[in-house]
Amino acid sequence: MAADPGPPSARLRHRIPVRVRHYWKLLATCVAAVAALVVLAGNVQVTPIVTSEAAAAHDEATFDVPGRVDLFDPTVAHTMTLTYTEADYQRMFDEYMATGEKEYVRVDVTVDGTLIRDVGIRLKGNSTLMGLTHQGQSGTLREDRGGGGPMGEAPGGMRVRPNGGGGFGRVSLDSARPEELPWLMSFDEFAKGRRYQGHSEIAIRVSGMGGGSTVLNEAVSLAALDAAGQPAQRYAYTGFQVNGRPVKARLLVEHPDENFADSLGDGVLYKALSTGQFTYQGEDPTEYEDDFKQVNNKGSHDLKPVIELVKWVDEASDADFAAHLGDHVDVASFAAYAAAQNLLLNFDDMAGPGKNYYLWYDLGTKRFRVISWDHNLTFSGSATSGPHDTMSMGGRGGPGGGAEFTPPEGMELPEGFAPPGGFGGPGGFRAGNKLKERFLATDAFKDDYEAAYRNLYRVMFAENKAGAALDSLSATLATVAGNDAAATGSDAERLRSLIADRTKALAEHEVIKS
Repeated sequence: MAADPGPPSARLRHRIPVRVRHYWKLLATCVAAVAALVVLAGNVQVTPIVTSEAAAAHDEATFDVPGRVDLFDPTVAHTMTLTYTEADYQRMFDEYMATGEKEYVRVDVTVDGTLIRDVGIRLKGNSTLMGLTHQGQSGTLREDRGGGGPMGEAPGGMRVRPNGGGGFGRVSLDSARPEELPWLMSFDEFAKGRRYQGHSEIAIRVSGMGGGSTVLNEAVSLAALDAAGQPAQRYAYTGFQVNGRPVKARLLVEHPDENFADSLGDGVLYKALSTGQFTYQGEDPTEYEDDFKQVNNKGSHDLKPVIELVKWVDEASDADFAAHLGDHVDVASFAAYAAAQNLLLNFDDMAGPGKNYYLWYDLGTKRFRVISWDHNLTFSGSATSGPHDTMSMGGRGGPGGGAEFTPPEGMELPEGFAPPGGFGGPGGFRAGNKLKERFLATDAFKDDYEAAYRNLYRVMFAENKAGAALDSLSATLATVAGNDAAATGSDAERLRSLIADRTKALAEHEVIKS
């Protein structure tokens, strides 16, 4: 006869492992504690914040391609040839036109005779691409939150006819002409850790706007900044050929990657995004994902210093701002930044519609510097604009730190044009940046700004460093494959005239003469 199995409860109890039966009280307590935490903390948002100041964390560079020629030697006529599978290229464009996502295409590139396989390229820009067409389909304004970032090129996708003021050029882009498109090239997108002469990324700049077809205005601006001791990206011209198509002379510009950050010292580099605002939105870093992107030292540092700066600028009284800005920002450096943007007639700086700037946080001084970026709208305003005038693409604006755009005579805006968010106001389209606006409006910093202005004017204009750079770059560009000699001559002459007029106009200004 079979043994009595006992009551159902006993049978179930003996099926539970011995160790679990011995410690059931402890287990029950743990479960109850977890349940209580869920109930009590269920409405609390948990946000990961890294505050460690451990050693700098870089994406590990495993291999650096040395190349044969310094890529950013501006006196050399460089060469760059790309090849890719046409099907990959078309898939990338189909995706962009459908969703706005900028996917990378795998390419083989030969730079100054050095072949590098499996390099990534993707479209770069924001409103620049609004006028882009692909197989007859027009593009729409896309917000770029990726590595290339929003350049603010050609605000709102505007198309302009040539006229005399600043050398406007018509922006017209077509996927059938890849040699003319704006690109971001990544050497490590498909080969993690690879660099080319220390660079993980380079920008291939688009023609048009202030620099005509040659982008000479951007190259001259970078040269002038460098001559004046201001932080600037390196640059050079190259003959650019894609899949056997006609060669086009293009401007290469160093992209502010980790290599660029290292050149600035020991600190953290943050890119401002065109989708963003310089406004305090609380302590949660995820609230700023449309505003700033961290470039280097990820993992060992975070966005906390930027949030603290934005909060302080937002909340400080006028007296506190005047007394303590130097605790947060390198005042002399910022004065030089603001002065340089005015001198170069940069309509689209940190206060412009593209919000084109980087923030550099020095880990030694615990202060910020503003680093300029994207200079394809420099030399686009009135040569007579004074030190305290707002930069305006259509002419002289009033005092203040914001940028203003009044369409000049002859400018054609696309049908249905609407300015990007935050880029509107009476008498034209406006942007702005509270840090720059408060700085320029505070009497305590007037002497700093004007002293920086005089010094930079002396180097860039009185000593003709801008004009000399133009002559040198024009001479080099004439030797670059794919150069349009007539366009280069016209663009150079227009820019030369504007530099001469600005030099003369400012020489008589009271700020320069004081």
